[in-house]
Amino acid sequence: MQKISIVLENCYGIKELTYTFSFVKSRTYSVYAPNGFMKTSLSKTFSDLCKNEESRDLVFPERLCKREIKDETLVSLNGENILVIEPYNQDFSSDKTSLLLVNQTIKKQYDDALLKIDEKKEALFKELKKLSGLTGKSATPESELLKVFEQSSIFNLFEIIEEKIQNSSDERLSSLKYIELFNEKTISFLNSGQISSQLSEYIEKYNELVEKSPILNKSFNHYHAKTIQKNLSDNGFFSANHSVNLFDGKDKEEITSAKQLEDKIEEEKEKILSDEELSKKFDAIDKKLTNAELRKFRDYLFENQDIVAELLDYKKLQQDVWIAYLNTQQDVLTELLQEYNSGKIIIKQAIDAAKSEKTEWEEVVKLFNNRFSVPFTVEVSNQEDVILKGSSPQISFSFSDDRKSADIERNSLLKILSQGEKRALYILNILFELNARKKRSGFTLLLVDDIADSFDYKNKYAIVEYLKDISELANFCSIFLTHNFDFHRTISGRLGIPRENRLFAVKNGCNLSLAQEKYQNNPFNHWKENFCDEKFIISAIPFVRNLAEYCGWHDEFTKLTSLLHLKSDTKSISIKELNTIYAAILKDKSDLALANPDKIVIDLIHEISEVILSEVDEAAELESKIILSIAIRLNSEEFMINKIADQSFVDSITSNQTIKLLKRFRTDYPSEIEAVKLLEQVNLMTPENIHINSFMYEPILDMAPRHLKDLYIRVKAINA
Repeated sequence: MQKISIVLENCYGIKELTYTFSFVKSRTYSVYAPNGFMKTSLSKTFSDLCKNEESRDLVFPERLCKREIKDETLVSLNGENILVIEPYNQDFSSDKTSLLLVNQTIKKQYDDALLKIDEKKEALFKELKKLSGLTGKSATPESELLKVFEQSSIFNLFEIIEEKIQNSSDERLSSLKYIELFNEKTISFLNSGQISSQLSEYIEKYNELVEKSPILNKSFNHYHAKTIQKNLSDNGFFSANHSVNLFDGKDKEEITSAKQLEDKIEEEKEKILSDEELSKKFDAIDKKLTNAELRKFRDYLFENQDIVAELLDYKKLQQDVWIAYLNTQQDVLTELLQEYNSGKIIIKQAIDAAKSEKTEWEEVVKLFNNRFSVPFTVEVSNQEDVILKGSSPQISFSFSDDRKSADIERNSLLKILSQGEKRALYILNILFELNARKKRSGFTLLLVDDIADSFDYKNKYAIVEYLKDISELANFCSIFLTHNFDFHRTISGRLGIPRENRLFAVKNGCNLSLAQEKYQNNPFNHWKENFCDEKFIISAIPFVRNLAEYCGWHDEFTKLTSLLHLKSDTKSISIKELNTIYAAILKDKSDLALANPDKIVIDLIHEISEVILSEVDEAAELESKIILSIAIRLNSEEFMINKIADQSFVDSITSNQTIKLLKRFRTDYPSEIEAVKLLEQVNLMTPENIHINSFMYEPILDMAPRHLKDLYIRVKAINA
């Protein structure tokens, strides 16, 4: 990813914004945006793209929204490649955590063993589907086998019934369609007991007829005879000119062919099933099956009357049918069991390894614990399932105080954590997401919306370290949004963000733009090296005044204070006097020679302020805002002093002059409500700007130039 171009119109308050982020020189941007400018609106717009949702203007929904976010090839970015990190989202949980828990070597061994087993298993159950008629709509051969034999593992079941499968020889049962006999309707009917008496009578008569057969009996019925006939035929018994004798109790009948034996067995079978009394017993059963849902079952029983006698214990018949099916697939079943027995050793080793595996997930938690101080630890309770089966990780928490630890679920944990600790837990979830994205191919555009907001300094710097780690990854491009200038300056320095990638959000009326930050470090250094510009002479006054105060230059401090508050000598202080103070305090400027030495400083302040009024807002840098604030303060104090008209009161003020003048003005002129409101605005908006120092000037950066310009015009008007 080389570039990202954005063209936005009417997106959550962003009327229009066009900018191209270039990631050629650096893969990281920091954007400082005063409150209310665009930060949240921009992150919401990118979040919409992540979710494949349309953006809009919430206040004026009728306005046409435009959102173009494209790469250098003019292809729109895919939401999957964007991650927006909100300042705080209690419910956020990464859906990619499991990627951090997977040891690919262990998983491959496990997957390979399972694959070989599954291939053999698939071959077996493909045949069982054909035999049983179970297609999987309501039941599968596997689920039905486990239910019928009351087992939970198919392989354990096969081991249990392996001997029965080998000894089964009832070909008759293997030809039955399981689905026709045992489905939801027939099982319900058989369980109801509605035909139990009829079945008992049928079985009693059937057994009586078998016992009367000259060649059959209960222990050698036509099923057994049929099996013998098939075995003799399949093994070439009759082809070798052998014969068998059937004894009817009196005489022996020699059977010399498979066909002759088959006919004899069928003849005896038909005699039994065609018995008039047995047929009546079957008809009694048939009459119970007139329900439309059971007609198909009735028809199937009519075609297979020889199994009716076994329906009284239908659960045993179910098992016998499955065993008969498996008997026909012994070769495939044997291969499956061999593969399973060799594979389960590998599987067990993989499971044991997975349980003890030290994963990237644990590395993330360890790094988090080293950087943050929190009263909880985090674990995954189902690590082996996540690694081997792709299950979702079950996160567990342990909370500890000075005396003991206790397991606690997430929602309860959130109720007892402080706000900072909750935010730390949120950061941990963000780390899971970031580390998971590190593992995958492709790039991620990271848009970070004041992630360090409301953190104490220790944790704020911990976050900066994380962001530094991410900024060094080749598959991440990052844009950090913040309304905290101190954080903007910190992250820019710690991450080594180049000048062209350090941006300020600037508003000119309704138009929004991103401009390169002018002052990368301490602006005062730039000003004192360029006192040839009269703007810098005035904007440096608060800085030099602070230095005078810190270093014990009392007279100089008092004189500079007279340029920030209207004192008796304010209107007489010249550029020459200011030059002397600067040269004395700023040791590297001892030979300073300012232009126009006879000019009065307050006059220069007013002149420059008038020039600033004509500047477009984008050009109103830090120095312009300071000068406007000084001019506003001086004008407002002059207005109040003239109205109060009590010089002895004014001269008695030694500190907090503006607020003391305002209190007196409220007392003397309670009816001048509009003037009081305006002066309160002055007191609210300008103090931090005038008492600025070289370490902290965020308040004035947050102040929109338009607000100061409007305030200056209004204060000048009441003082006219």
